[in-house]
Formats: sequence, C-alpha cells, structure tokens
Amino acid sequence: MYQITKTLNTGDAIPMVGLGTWKSTQGEVGAAVYEALKIGYRHIDCAAIYDNEAEIGAAFSKAFSGSEAVCSRADVFITSKLWNSKHRAADVEPACRKTLQDLQLDYLDLYLIHWPVTGNKGPEVSPPISETWAAMEGLVSAGLVKAIGVSNFSAKKIQDMLTYAKVIPAMNQVELHPFLRQDELIKFCEENGIAVTAYSPLGSSDSSFGQKSPIKPLEDAKVKEIATKVGKSPGQVLIRWAFQRGTIVIPKSKNAGRIAQNYDVFDWSLSDEAMEELNSFGVQERVLVGDMWLNKNGPYKTLSELWDE
Repeated sequence: MYQITKTLNTGDAIPMVGLGTWKSTQGEVGAAVYEALKIGYRHIDCAAIYDNEAEIGAAFSKAFSGSEAVCSRADVFITSKLWNSKHRAADVEPACRKTLQDLQLDYLDLYLIHWPVTGNKGPEVSPPISETWAAMEGLVSAGLVKAIGVSNFSAKKIQDMLTYAKVIPAMNQVELHPFLRQDELIKFCEENGIAVTAYSPLGSSDSSFGQKSPIKPLEDAKVKEIATKVGKSPGQVLIRWAFQRGTIVIPKSKNAGRIAQNYDVFDWSLSDEAMEELNSFGVQERVLVGDMWLNKNGPYKTLSELWDE
C-alpha cells in the first residue's frame, strides 16, 4: 500500500502514519499489530509501560518470518520508549535490552525518553536528563538503536538538552490535534532538525491516566462537517490534518476496519480552507493533562512547570 516517509536527522526514513499501541490491551494488541502490517503499515509505536510488548513481539515474529509472514523486519520502523523509573545511566541499557527481548528484535529504529520525569521529589529532576541522554547516546554507539529522541518535552527542555547533547534528538513525540496544535513547539523542533510525532491525534475517549479532559476531537461539529464534505470519517480528517501539516501521526485502534480506514489518508487531501478551519480552533487543551507528575515538593509543582507554558 502507498505510503509517505519523512527523513530524520539521522538520514533514515520514518513512515508518516504508524500504529499506536497505547491502551491496546493484552489479547488484542498482537492481532492489531499483525493486521496493520498485513494492510501495509510500516511503522509501529510501542513503549515498555504499555505492558504489551511481549505480545507485540509475537506478532512481529509471525509477520516477519514463517508461512504467515507479510513483510521483513528491515521494512518496518519500530519505536519504543524508556520509562521514568529507568533513567539512571546504569538502568538505560538493561531497559532497552528488555524491550528488545520482549519485541523479539535485534535493534530499535527509534528509542525515546518517555517523559522528562523520574518520579523523584525535590527541586530538580534526578537523575538529570543529561545523565539519561548520555546513556541513550551509548545505545546508538552499541548498535542497539538507530536513533534516539524524546517524548512530552517542551522547547525549553529540548533547548537545555542541546547544550550538552552529542547526538541531537531525532524526534519529539507529543500530543497533537486541532485542539492542541502546539505550533510554536513544532516550529522550534523544525528549526533544530527534530521531527515531531503526534500522539492521541483523535483524542481519547477512555483516558484514565491522570485528570480527564473534556476534549473530544472526533465529536466536534466542525470536524464532522469537514468529514462530510470530503466523504471521509472524522478520524481520517484528523489523521490527514496531522500528516498534511508535516507531523508523523500514530492513531491507535484494535478494530481491523478502523485500522485500514486510518491508513487511507494518502491519495486525497484537505483543502486550504479546511486546513485553515482546523487550525483556527480557539480552545487549546490537552487530553493527557500531565497532572499525575505534579508534586508539592517538586520538581514539577504546577502544570506550567511541567509543560513550560
């Protein structure tokens, strides 16, 4: 199936539409990943904290070899993420190797620091991101990962990283949809050669991680109106919007029909007028608020400190 890629600052290409696996539960995620690869997806986004990498690994094994193979490992861009409790330099490589073991892989195409959070209490993040990043750079040198990056990082936090990073982050994965465009963050990343991936591009109807948000992009009247005009679903409109503005996008679904529909965004486009409408929503609010990382003793006492906004 037709696909479009974006070139990372490493020179490698990443397919601009991938399958997200957050909240894809055990017993369902393996079938979803295999179906996506069979349909034509060549980008799968994972994370250790999703607690489903072993099942995804079994799906990879089935998809990459044997009588039911649908593609080769080399054809698929696979991302995973380092969890907050594994930021110490000594913990980074073992965490990566555990992910590789679970996913039944020899290497990752991209490995991200999941959050600028370690769970410590105090005035500063500890261990510091500089320690974690140096260990992440070591994964590249060891050949365990091809590229490294971050997730949920503000421009300010990345700017600080750039003062000591020997390897510039290849990616910043953040929440993006018309109700949280993050235009300035995207501009900053582009200016510094850092690609951006949009997670939760459709919002999330079942968010149970931290404070709940009323934002429901799929149900917005304007999104529905544009979908009717172009003869597509609201979800396809939101995915195409993300893709058309130059960000990689990773919608999640466990339904085979929806997985296929979410990938059908390449041979049509949104008009300039439709893009302008989607870029004009006054309400800008997160689905994943981030309040679960706040602590009165720091390092993040307020959401403005976490997001630097």
